[in-house]
Amino acid sequence: MKRLLIANRGEIAVRIIRACRELGIETVAIYSDADRAAPHAREADSAIRIGPPPARESYLDAQKVIDAARQSGADAIHPGYGFLSERAHFAKACEEAGLIFVGPTAASLEQMGSKIGARRLMIDAGVPVVPGETPADQSDAALARAAESLGFPVLIKPSAGGGGIGMKKVWTAKEIAEAAAAARREAIAAVGDGTLYVERLIEKPRHVEIQIVADAHGNIVHLFERECSVQRRHQKTIEESPCVALSDGVRERMGAAAIAAARAINYRNAGTVEFLLDGSGDQARFYFLEMNTRLQVEHPVTECVTGIDLVRTQLLVASGEPLPFTQASLSQRGHAIECRVYAEDPAQGFIPQAGPILLYREPQGPGVRVDSGVAADGDVSVHYDPMLAKVIVWAETRDAARHRALAALRDYAILGIHTNIPFLLRILEHPQFIDATIDTGFLDREGPAIAATISTELPEAALAAVAEHRRTVGTAGTRGTNPLGTPGTVRTVRTDPFLSLGRWRG
Repeated sequence: MKRLLIANRGEIAVRIIRACRELGIETVAIYSDADRAAPHAREADSAIRIGPPPARESYLDAQKVIDAARQSGADAIHPGYGFLSERAHFAKACEEAGLIFVGPTAASLEQMGSKIGARRLMIDAGVPVVPGETPADQSDAALARAAESLGFPVLIKPSAGGGGIGMKKVWTAKEIAEAAAAARREAIAAVGDGTLYVERLIEKPRHVEIQIVADAHGNIVHLFERECSVQRRHQKTIEESPCVALSDGVRERMGAAAIAAARAINYRNAGTVEFLLDGSGDQARFYFLEMNTRLQVEHPVTECVTGIDLVRTQLLVASGEPLPFTQASLSQRGHAIECRVYAEDPAQGFIPQAGPILLYREPQGPGVRVDSGVAADGDVSVHYDPMLAKVIVWAETRDAARHRALAALRDYAILGIHTNIPFLLRILEHPQFIDATIDTGFLDREGPAIAATISTELPEAALAAVAEHRRTVGTAGTRGTNPLGTPGTVRTVRTDPFLSLGRWRG
């Protein structure tokens, strides 16, 4: 592998560029018109325009991506996560074009692309699954019969897609028709497939996933677990490793189950097997949820506790090399926490934000890592996912990591748009998070009350950054500099941009 095209944007594109730089691999970025000055387009060795801002006309257009790879002379494509990363047709198109796809084969993507098919495969592989049924005729009556046979409450879930799209909790038979209609509608809009299945609802489970990596030589290892129970409407917000609810025995069994799942589909490259955990300690039970056939957003916490660079490993495996480590050589050390920073306003129902970033300063220090896709004087687009960055911390113990995460977030200054940083701070200070007694419903229950406590005053980090800006350009500055004096697009400011911010935006 000599030249890699990155079929993505934002923080994951920047992350891949940095891994390639260490391996001496040239990088090619693609960008839409909205991302012309984005960090990933600037940091790559070269960049190619892929189309207008809407994702379906740029980052989701498989043929445009393939054409860009050919134009650039790339011999490989890394899809990152989201967009085309789990599309079997894209992996197949790469193979047909003679390009290395940094991910699993198209066949593996197809096998895990259907929740119904994946369940059957896992049952055959001996991997525990949540009891469930897939009615053949897909009528409301058939769904109701399946729910009654399983016992309420149940989940009605689309077969295709992920991220909780279309998932509905049903507590009585009277709710079936309305829930099924909504689930079908959302699934068809998202992935074009309205097939549904019904599974027993595990009340107050934890969401625990196992990272696996497999090479083309038959070697498969797991890199232990990540706890992902802090999620809002099925979207992860804070992840950590290790999971304090796992005993050594359950951890070992989950790792073995994840490897069995990967082996069942002849998996290659990095992937994640997600489980629902019912209970804690030696008596805990776990059930297969789904397999994410790509790199996960939360992969950095695994890197922190294992010392393994997962993106580097992906690139080596895709180049045909065997895994550079064995299961026996892997271990967990310390504790890592990742907080996802979104451009959204928790005080206004988490409405996504867009617009110019007036000031941007990332936290620094021992054990602190920030994977970001934005920069000072940049813009947040309305066209893409509102995640701006990930703050990842590592420390010897969970409590030390929690305090380090609090300190890092308090030192993260973003002005010009609202972010969820104050919401993240409140979560980290919540008694249930401190005690690690969380489950997947934690934020749905406590989130509104947490959001209501957010202060409207500027935090110390933002006040310090504003003061620094004022010292640099003055309160009525007209010079075209960005607030921190770092490289970026020049923008003329007629008045102090921070005088009209109102409630703080960090």
